[in-house]
Amino acid sequence: MNFSVNIESVYSNQPFIRSMEEIKRLGFHAFEFWSWWDKDLYAIKRAKDILQLQVSSIVTKFISLTDPSKRQEYVQGVKETIAAAKLLGCHIIVSQVGQEIEGVPREKQHQSIVEGLKACVPFLKQAGIMLVIEPLNTLVDHKGYYLYSAKEGFQIVKEVGSPYVKVLYDIYHMQIMEGNIISTITENIDKIGHFHAAGVPGRHEPYTGELYYLNIFKAIQSTGFNGYIGLEYWPLENPSLSLMKFLNWGLTPQKDK
Repeated sequence: MNFSVNIESVYSNQPFIRSMEEIKRLGFHAFEFWSWWDKDLYAIKRAKDILQLQVSSIVTKFISLTDPSKRQEYVQGVKETIAAAKLLGCHIIVSQVGQEIEGVPREKQHQSIVEGLKACVPFLKQAGIMLVIEPLNTLVDHKGYYLYSAKEGFQIVKEVGSPYVKVLYDIYHMQIMEGNIISTITENIDKIGHFHAAGVPGRHEPYTGELYYLNIFKAIQSTGFNGYIGLEYWPLENPSLSLMKFLNWGLTPQKDK
């Protein structure tokens, strides 16, 4: 399986390039991060090329898809993110959809998301880059966020109707909101482009909490999924020690072929 380390969560507040070096030393071959617009992308590219690391995903600018008046701004943000992704050799960009707008029917906000994503498809297709929308939990971490259901996320992907738009299935968030993790994944794997993993509760190491991730990972592997599972957690102990424990837990990251 292909695992990717989220530098901004696992190595939060630590030097970025040094964290890349540490990830490589531990045996991982991919990393991801959130905001690209506040970083030296050329320094990251140089380091990743020297270390022979892959960038599995970056995030689009946080512009609402639920508000149609923001659509052109959103599309422009996606274009800029595509350019950053191409520089880094990254093929996945992550997008949130925005807050739920009070007083506006959810059907209208749903349609605004679909239309906004459709407007991005030609640019994604031309670049060969996939955009993944992320359902989040609204009970603990993201109150007021519009997309809190993987089911609606899959419906949005179906309506957009492009292989360049799929769902980021964050197992931590969806355990809080819906549960039923393995069957949801296996029944909808064709609409999933990326995964995130963290322990529930607390969003710490995957080997903590109520989820038995070994079985979840086996289920993902059984589908033939060949993308990345991003380790997006806040460690309870030293970050590198936590990643070593993850590897010793019976999981071996494999380099892309």
